[in-house]
Amino acid sequence: VQLQASGGGLVQAGGSLRLSCVASGRTFSSYDIAWFRQTPGSERLFVATIGKSGGNIFYSDSLDGRFTISRDNAKNMVYLQMNSLKLEDTAVYYCNVVRVRWPLVHASNYWGQGTLVTVSS
Repeated sequence: VQLQASGGGLVQAGGSLRLSCVASGRTFSSYDIAWFRQTPGSERLFVATIGKSGGNIFYSDSLDGRFTISRDNAKNMVYLQMNSLKLEDTAVYYCNVVRVRWPLVHASNYWGQGTLVTVSS
């Protein structure tokens, strides 16, 4: 299955944004999915993951409860609702298929084109 992230943009600090991740393929509901983010010169970091049926949700400790991950298997979609955005949330966000043995999250080698989120002051 291949995933494509979208929904990024420019938002003021304190604002909200919802990212979408659309999957191709008929076996989408067979996969755990995660969001990651990356800033220039830094490694790609885990943000959140959701299990095949919408359970087994885990978040990065750095988010302080501001983000919510969800999925709609009927639409082959995963979402990331981001609230109370901070300047440090600025990054390119990616979604990917993962294998999770929490706290271990292993992503597939295919990284689609991410979506840029820019938080301004």
